[in-house]
Amino acid sequence: MAETKVNAAPATAPKKETVVGERPRGAIAEWTITILLLLFGTTTLVQAFVIPTGSMEDTLLIGDHLLVDKLSYAPTGPISKHLLPYSDVKRGDIIVFRYPIDINQTFVKRVIGVPGDRIRLENKQVYLNGKKLVEPYKYHKTEYIDSYRDNFPGEPNVPLFAPAQVMLNENVVKGEVVVPPDNYFAMGDNRDSSLDSRYWGFVPRKNIIGKPLIIYWSYDAPTERLASPTIGFDHMMDLAQNFFTKTRWSRTFKLIHPYPVN
Repeated sequence: MAETKVNAAPATAPKKETVVGERPRGAIAEWTITILLLLFGTTTLVQAFVIPTGSMEDTLLIGDHLLVDKLSYAPTGPISKHLLPYSDVKRGDIIVFRYPIDINQTFVKRVIGVPGDRIRLENKQVYLNGKKLVEPYKYHKTEYIDSYRDNFPGEPNVPLFAPAQVMLNENVVKGEVVVPPDNYFAMGDNRDSSLDSRYWGFVPRKNIIGKPLIIYWSYDAPTERLASPTIGFDHMMDLAQNFFTKTRWSRTFKLIHPYPVN
């Protein structure tokens, strides 16, 4: 911020109360603009989110606090596309999006399929467009094979949300799910414990908020506290007593990278 210089007062200086009256107005205006810019930046360009569940373990842990880039997937304009770093949603990207079943909830998953892709799972292994995927980011924390979860698309053995049933009825060709236009197939890295596209269908393009950039803080706290829309008394007390011991310092300022899926 540029320094404001005050010149020496002339012999016919204005009355003291006039000068004092002007300076607070300038300070208030300056702070108002600063706050507005910060609010614009945190709601339009970057937004903070917290991970409340383990569906993306071990890439993202419960209690990871993320900064999400909301600009990267924004629709391009005739001029802005040459000035701003817009990009298409790609396979392997980690995305933050409004949950299709309840847009008031925000989910984080990894994009496995883009429009036109063919996807199937066989004994936990993902096949994309007929090729076996190499997925170093995924984790299987159960050894047993589930007939639907691990051999997808198959006959559901649990109740599905309506969009997932539509997906199975209308988007399965020769035993593979075909991703329709303007939609994406997303899965959690904790593959055996993820409520994802297998259970609620595709992610519409319009639901995608952005992609996480960095973990700015990571705190070891249970899901029930982090999932609450407000900070409860128990969580406040836990922070006061255990901030230094429960903060995962090794994850602080850790960058989040996509993994190219071909």
